[in-house]
Amino acid sequence: MKIALLGYGKMGKMIDSYAKKRKHKISFILDRDYEKGSLTEADVAINFSVPESAVSNIKLALENNIPVVCGTTGWLNRISEIEKFCIKNNSAFLYASNFSIGVNIFFKVNKCLAKLMSPNTPDYYASIEEIHHAEKLDSPSGTAISLAEDIINSTIYEKWELGRHNKKSLKIESIREGDNPGTHSVNYVSQLDEISIKHKAYKRDGFALGAVIAAEWLIDKKGIFNMNDVLKI
Repeated sequence: MKIALLGYGKMGKMIDSYAKKRKHKISFILDRDYEKGSLTEADVAINFSVPESAVSNIKLALENNIPVVCGTTGWLNRISEIEKFCIKNNSAFLYASNFSIGVNIFFKVNKCLAKLMSPNTPDYYASIEEIHHAEKLDSPSGTAISLAEDIINSTIYEKWELGRHNKKSLKIESIREGDNPGTHSVNYVSQLDEISIKHKAYKRDGFALGAVIAAEWLIDKKGIFNMNDVLKI
């Protein structure tokens, strides 16, 4: 499989390494000040660019009939535009806020817990805490937003807010420190007890491997997909 890497920062380089370990070839690399190879030779593109470049990168690949796996966060106000563009070009697009297999299982557990808590939410104060390395650009993380949206869909909360909480808004606490690859906690606290679930990444490798697995799965498909489709969960 020939892969185009759109964005070549820490994640792009790690995806490069894992792709080669799985016997794939990097046919094209595009970064802010660097371009190498031929995009049109690629079988699939993986985008981990800065948020400002995500839409143009994705469109560039889709209009060349190259399916796209995207892990860039911080641009999702335009995702419906990309989905329509993908369908118009009869291509394939897969977005995930997190490609870690463990995190995607965590998403499933979070949904189940939110449904169980739904009748009891007035007695419990729900919140999310996420911790990432100091260089992470977006806050809160795309993973935290995904967790929040799933909770909102099953409970009395109507929206999430960064660092604030009231009866209608779910609090997300976002911390940037050190070199933490990602820790996410969901907490429900009442006057009597506390229920918590947590996922802690020890290294970024799981994100890179998951992105390559998603790219392998996306070949020869048409439409809009996510990691639930890849993992069948």
